[in-house]
Amino acid sequence: MPAVFLGVRHHSPACARLVAETVRRLRPGYVLVEGPADLNGRLDELALGHELPIAVFSHYRDAERTATTWAPLCDYSPEWVALREGRSVGAEVLFVDLPSWHPAFELRANRYADAEARYAEATARLCERFGTGSVDALWDGLFEVAPADGLAERLDAYFDLVRGESEADEGDRAREAYMADWVRAVLAEAEAEAGTGAGVGTDAGAGTDAATVLVVTGGFHTPALRALAARPAPTPGRPALPVPPPGAVSGSYLVPYSFRQLDAFAGYQSGMPSPAYYQRLWEDGPEAAADHLRQSVVTRLRARRHPVSTADLVAAAALTGGLAALRGHPVPARTDVLDGLAGALVKDDLTQPLPWSERAPLAPGSHPVVVEMVAACGGARTGRLHPDTPAPPLVHDAAARLAAIGAAGSRPLTCDLTTEEGLTASRTLHRLRLLGVPGRHRTAGPAHGADPVTTERWEAGPEAGRDAALIEAGAYGATLDEAAATVLAERARTTGPTDTELAALLFDTVLCGATDLTDRLLGTLAATLARHPDPGALGAVLATALGLWRHDRVYGAARSPLLAAVLDGAVARVLWLVEGAHGRSGADPARLAALAAVRDTLRHAPDLLTVTTADTAALALRIARDPHAPADLRGAAHGLRLTLTAGGDPDPGPEPGLASAARRAAGDPGTLGDWLGGLFALAREEVTADTGDGSLLAAVDAVLAELTDAEFLIALPALRQAFAWFPPRERERIARRLIERRGLRGSARGLLRTTADPVHLAAARALEENVTALLDRHGLRTAR
Repeated sequence: MPAVFLGVRHHSPACARLVAETVRRLRPGYVLVEGPADLNGRLDELALGHELPIAVFSHYRDAERTATTWAPLCDYSPEWVALREGRSVGAEVLFVDLPSWHPAFELRANRYADAEARYAEATARLCERFGTGSVDALWDGLFEVAPADGLAERLDAYFDLVRGESEADEGDRAREAYMADWVRAVLAEAEAEAGTGAGVGTDAGAGTDAATVLVVTGGFHTPALRALAARPAPTPGRPALPVPPPGAVSGSYLVPYSFRQLDAFAGYQSGMPSPAYYQRLWEDGPEAAADHLRQSVVTRLRARRHPVSTADLVAAAALTGGLAALRGHPVPARTDVLDGLAGALVKDDLTQPLPWSERAPLAPGSHPVVVEMVAACGGARTGRLHPDTPAPPLVHDAAARLAAIGAAGSRPLTCDLTTEEGLTASRTLHRLRLLGVPGRHRTAGPAHGADPVTTERWEAGPEAGRDAALIEAGAYGATLDEAAATVLAERARTTGPTDTELAALLFDTVLCGATDLTDRLLGTLAATLARHPDPGALGAVLATALGLWRHDRVYGAARSPLLAAVLDGAVARVLWLVEGAHGRSGADPARLAALAAVRDTLRHAPDLLTVTTADTAALALRIARDPHAPADLRGAAHGLRLTLTAGGDPDPGPEPGLASAARRAAGDPGTLGDWLGGLFALAREEVTADTGDGSLLAAVDAVLAELTDAEFLIALPALRQAFAWFPPRERERIARRLIERRGLRGSARGLLRTTADPVHLAAARALEENVTALLDRHGLRTAR
């Protein structure tokens, strides 16, 4: 007899019920399921007694491509029900789809990604015909809350319409051809067994029908599989399992999954949204699911102190019933309940569409009531694997490493980086951080290689998801060292020489102790710095490399020639880029930080550089005098020359001195703050040095005092940004010196505290003065 095809929607309770009923009724000899065929020898792992949801995680890596995919399974997944019910009646259950590493899944992170979303023309017409805005609402009305009678026929009609004349993409065509090969092969086996009477009555119960083959796949594939399976088999026997190319690494493991990961509102692109609602629908039916959803939303809202009155509940129930009747639903569907609750409980205007109206993730700024409604639909269930489930070697290696460094418990861990034990513990924890494994987070330690800090503190945090993260990280290697090195190498391959993440990548490489990779990365950096176009990104690399060069005793990076080459190339390139910068661009903190890194390199490693201190001071003078250079660079150049000349005149010439340079900058109040920001970024200590009336602070104060009120108001926003370079303690010291300079009394700390935004206060004062001047002009001011 021909195969019995059941086209299903992934994670659909209605389809799961149909699969269960069909298996029990037909008692087939074979059940073929859409799933990775390379797991057929390990199906017993799926039957160990896990708490769902779980997922089959698959990974693949070669020199050209890295891929990971998930095949999630929950209680109401038709594929899971087919596996469970098929085994219960004694059928041979087989996965018949291509392995997850296959190029057919190259652009798909999820095996069960909805074909309806990829081929949406027909579903769009159906949504318009039934007056609904989303495929999920359409599906609920047609199948989930509709009577079960005739469900199989309605599903066939629906999926025939969805598939229509659509040309599947190359990946789907490859998958369908492979699944059809399996169907033809198993049909041939079933016919042979039926002819000999084998397989009939072998079950302990009523027996199975060896001639019956049940095929459970995504409904989009069913029309194509029916047509392909009717053609003659190109070769006899079951299709060969595809083998990864030589040198490739691949594998599959079971991982715990969660309702949040399944939820379309959290970004999942397959099956049904609102998994908690559909779990209740699967267990108790649509009426109980609707009641439970309403109760869950109200409970969450009241727990978070959102007022929900009895009148609101009555109104929500009435709206829900009315919407269900209007939409032709025999019992309220999910969107009926949600729309009824939203209509009764949301009292404000909504600035965004309701997420269930279009299956969209929650947008920032969503109404609090809507947020709680979506959370109630999603639920918080997390799956759990049976203890006997095989795990990749990395899971065991990580557990042993954590136990060895004393990080297996919940107590904080302090690592002394000057000892071998502390450095080993630090590298272990940084490798886990790099792999995205939760459980520990660093609260103190060196940052970006520039801090002379020799201890790290790691606090224990929530461990939810740690097992799943370790299993998934097992795709990168069998040990922490190997997995972290693979991830770093992947980042190094995908991070271009002009990427702003180069500094973070370099520091992470050192923190993880990947010495070989560090040398390769430094070599790449040294070779490409001469073409780098962004001084800000170069500055970050320079600061990191300088910190590593200075503190090599901590990281073991040593003062290698490669580090020296990076320092020399970065300094030369930053200076070349800033000298050629022209135009008005406002203050650029990253560019100023790059010049600060140049200053620090000249201070701490001058012997490594081709550029001398004298050359840099002369270049800084040229930039400072260049009227076309951005204001922040001109101020930074003054500061850089000041630091390099050990307090000498930053601008020798016909009109020397900082005050004259500041006065020229003050010719345009809009750029004064940018100029000062550059100065403060490079010469903060010199500005705050107490040298009496000849100090830089006195010069800056004199320039600001010369501004008119209107000019000061224009300059104020940039001035505030400029003084942000000073930490609070230094700002308080500056305020105290200004009070003393004017012979006043008062609290410096109080001077830094205002009742409102200083810009608003200054604008208000300017407005009052303008009003007063206008009244005086017309003689309307009343004498006091």
